[in-house]
Amino acid sequence: MNAPHELKSAPKINCSPEEWEARVDLACAFRAVSAMGWHHSLIYNHLSMRVPGTQSHFLINPFGLLYTEITASNLLKVDIDGNKLVPSPHPMLMAGFVVHRSIHMARHDANAVIHTHSKAGVAVSCQKQGLLPINLGSMNLNDKIAYYDCQGVTNEADESDDIARALGNKNVAILRNHGLLTCGPTMGHAFNHMRRLEMACETQVMAQAGGAELIFPPMAVVQKTTQQMTQIVQKDEKNADDGPAILWAAVRRWMTQLDPGYMD
Repeated sequence: MNAPHELKSAPKINCSPEEWEARVDLACAFRAVSAMGWHHSLIYNHLSMRVPGTQSHFLINPFGLLYTEITASNLLKVDIDGNKLVPSPHPMLMAGFVVHRSIHMARHDANAVIHTHSKAGVAVSCQKQGLLPINLGSMNLNDKIAYYDCQGVTNEADESDDIARALGNKNVAILRNHGLLTCGPTMGHAFNHMRRLEMACETQVMAQAGGAELIFPPMAVVQKTTQQMTQIVQKDEKNADDGPAILWAAVRRWMTQLDPGYMD
């Protein structure tokens, strides 16, 4: 799923090398989300990946496990209806899967989906103006965020489809009064989007907490910055050795240093 790196390993369960690599990426992402402090719902949030070579088979976290307990081999493999394709003693929380399923199916380029309920992310999702263009990070995301108004607990297929439609062709979403969501063709892309979004939300909440009047750059500066950052990202993403691939390889090394057990 991502650019080759030194941390590849042979499958430890009966699956293809490509599926195993996706499993390792996803297990690593759970550990990284926990390490970054974006996970405050314990067992309830979800990250998912499409199984390589398929359109309607997915990998997702087993319900009941902490992010630090998730490994490449204990991830659930399910179909579009949430049926387990490989036996597992762990249940699947359908309420968490429906949103991911809808995005994966609406966007065939969205192979990885991350959803968080971080403190800063939820705080910004509760603010009427959403993410404010008050720093370079948020200016970069200025025209890249989809917003979706809260309709209740997102456990119904129809509402999940509405979220996918609201996302459109964007890779970043703020679910109002709920949390954050990002997607991408690889876990490296989805994680990089979430890293930028989470950092921008944290900066906004901290700046507001200081009580001083905020500085809003002129819209011309915001638009210029957005264009500059978009050009930089597009240039990086044309080269498999740059941008998200380099970041993700670093995250894999970091998680391996912290706890290589995610590769089990």
